Amino acid sequence: MKNRKFITVILPLVAVCGLILLNALKSDPPLKHRNIADNAGLTLPTGFTGTALITGIGSARHIAVTPQGNIYVKINRLKNGKGIVVLHDSGDKAEVVSSFGNFSGTGIYIKNGYLYASSDENVYRFKLDAKNAVIDPEHPETVVSGLINRHEHEAKAILLDNAGNLYVNIGAYSNSCQVKDRQKGSMGQKGCPILDSAAGIWQFKADKLNQHYGDGVRYATGLRNVMGMDWNYQDNQLFVMQHGRDQLHDIFPEMFDQKQSALLPAECLYAIKKGDNAGWPYMYYDQIQHKKVLMPEYGGDGKKAGGENAIDPAAAYPGHLAPNGLLFYTGDQFPAKYKNGAFIAFHGSWNRAPEPQAGYFVVFQPFKNGKPDGQWVVFANGFSGSQAQTESGRAEHRPCGLAQGADGSLYVSDDTKGTIYKITYKK
Repeated sequence: MKNRKFITVILPLVAVCGLILLNALKSDPPLKHRNIADNAGLTLPTGFTGTALITGIGSARHIAVTPQGNIYVKINRLKNGKGIVVLHDSGDKAEVVSSFGNFSGTGIYIKNGYLYASSDENVYRFKLDAKNAVIDPEHPETVVSGLINRHEHEAKAILLDNAGNLYVNIGAYSNSCQVKDRQKGSMGQKGCPILDSAAGIWQFKADKLNQHYGDGVRYATGLRNVMGMDWNYQDNQLFVMQHGRDQLHDIFPEMFDQKQSALLPAECLYAIKKGDNAGWPYMYYDQIQHKKVLMPEYGGDGKKAGGENAIDPAAAYPGHLAPNGLLFYTGDQFPAKYKNGAFIAFHGSWNRAPEPQAGYFVVFQPFKNGKPDGQWVVFANGFSGSQAQTESGRAEHRPCGLAQGADGSLYVSDDTKGTIYKITYKK
């Protein structure tokens, strides 16, 4: 790397996390502030081009792209009273076609002639015409209502499979199921009653209207909060990215120093089958020790193993990077090594202080035969604006949603300034 200041910042972290972060970053050019005309400010591998199609559309969360070049964007806070924005991609820019939907939220997905979209409590759908345009934007059908919202990890990501099922994450309304949430020294609730109603993935029928939260099947449990979800058709399995717990040092300073608290626990990629338990709140995954560790709230000390009945992660990443988007790339535009691999949008940390904040990038995780294969690398960097803005957490843009275009382009949403990026490859 040419930027010595960047290396000086990263090396202390590398010493602690066993070269994990350095290995991921070293194949990419150094992060620097770029003119918006230069790959839209992004640092990308050779041959790739980044374009900012549009900005200022609102807090853009998850996105869905049609074969006709339209982009449906879910807005987390209503803009002009609307929660879904429709854009048309004309190649190097996008224009607003329309906006509709009087509910805010995160999730959006196109499947079997419908546009599905979520608020923090409900999932709706809109019928699409032959050109994938919404037929009646003022009258959505309610698919599921009454999803739990306790104003912590309340956002609902959604996903549909090819067997007629709808998947919805129900985030835990807690950090670690303490008796007193996020309070120093407070121990975990016995039996963690939160698991009965949250901290997992719920499955519903995609084509059945007016289902209630209680009609769903708890497909998987022990997941603190999931934003990134995608279906891997190589092994016909659901994959999710979990947000790991916070504040190890703040809550148990006698067990964890600030550097450990900044790096732990891992943000984990899980391959999920029906009935799986990922272990929250009784354990977390330590990517430095490469093992499942008992939570301090339940008698752990940072070393004791835990989660004997919990599944192992498929891959693990440094803590607090906030994975908000997951996409398996199935297109043909990018080089062959990207085919069937996973892109992950890391929204960026807020709780690594006094250590530098980190994230605000999109990484690529290679896969082979439906399983992670090899070291992850940072694919798209520079969303924050500069290394100083990354370290301070004052990012200009924060990647959130991912989508693949019909031509194999990769779209990335930003929920800070409402920018939609398009990443293309040309030999």
